[in-house]
Amino acid sequence: MFYGLIVSMYFMDNKEHKRPHIHVSYQGKEAVFSIPEGEVLSGSLPRKQTRLAQAWIEIHADELVANWDLAIAGQPLYKIEPLK
Repeated sequence: MFYGLIVSMYFMDNKEHKRPHIHVSYQGKEAVFSIPEGEVLSGSLPRKQTRLAQAWIEIHADELVANWDLAIAGQPLYKIEPLK
């Protein structure tokens, strides 16, 4: 969680989007972002929060891809530093 954004990655969540992705929620809204590109796959957030999420994805792309591989395998994930 950072700047009010809650970032989630779910175990074995590769059926609907078929691509590595994260779920980001903010004040009742949710968007799904591809990793490592940061493309919005579904949903929407306010512009500022979308940019914050995309900046965080860009900074932590390698860590997110590694966590995606772990999540698909049902393994524990590593904590990733929030945007500061």
